[in-house]
Amino acid sequence: MSNFKNQKNTGGNRWNPEQGDDRPQKKKRNDGKPSGGSSKGKPWLKKSEAQEGPFYIYGLHTIEAAFNNPERKRHKLLVTQNALRRLEERDLKIDVPVEEASPRDIDKLVGKDAVHQGAALLVDALPEYGPEELKDGQLVLALDQVTDPHNVGAILRSAVALNADAVVTTRRHAPEEGPVLAKTASGALDMIKHVRVPNMSRFVSEMREEGYQAIALDSEGPDSVENTAFTDKTLLVLGSEGKGVREGVRKNCDTLARLDMPGPIKSLNVSNAAILSLYVARTKMGLS
Repeated sequence: MSNFKNQKNTGGNRWNPEQGDDRPQKKKRNDGKPSGGSSKGKPWLKKSEAQEGPFYIYGLHTIEAAFNNPERKRHKLLVTQNALRRLEERDLKIDVPVEEASPRDIDKLVGKDAVHQGAALLVDALPEYGPEELKDGQLVLALDQVTDPHNVGAILRSAVALNADAVVTTRRHAPEEGPVLAKTASGALDMIKHVRVPNMSRFVSEMREEGYQAIALDSEGPDSVENTAFTDKTLLVLGSEGKGVREGVRKNCDTLARLDMPGPIKSLNVSNAAILSLYVARTKMGLS
């Protein structure tokens, strides 16, 4: 049997179910940081809701996708001459004020370790989609409290590549839509519906009422994903790094399935598990 864990989890925890539902986030201090030390070293956990107010996204692929998304509200582009030339070569309609900036100027806005490629775009968060947007979908991926934006960003890219209809996350215990998530997704955030739900267990039940078959990935599943029967509307549910799909969510799914690894390494990062399961799902569903 395979189990999945986040690469940063050094405790070797199996992907086991966790009892309980979404818990309220700790109160924030006046400086916008959560009280207590639980988010130390994890700046993406400063907020549980969508990013408040305009923020900068960066990187050429990320900015290109934002300009091509009619639902993305854009305000201002800070850019070096070279980066502006590269963006113009992509036939983008740059419909915001453009301010020339040096790489150091952009470093000050987004952080010196950010790979901004000489461009930063001031944007608003995307509209928050709800479950009602998914009634006509076929393949949806739900992430039960996956907190690392690098994993969620990679999953968004995989979901776009495999033509999934949406990626669903919880409103709490999930990364906000901000610069880190947008950059890691490398444009995918503006290319797929990102649905945020307050209660994943309830969401699974609602999707089943809409005709979706809910399959949760779990190392204790009775059969492998390859040998699991799929319907023409599938909801794949993956759990958090190191903890897995919580018991309350698992109970609301139709079935559990596991990813069996033939090699000596039996555990996978959640983003790798996502792309494998999406590929198998498309094959089993006969989607082109």
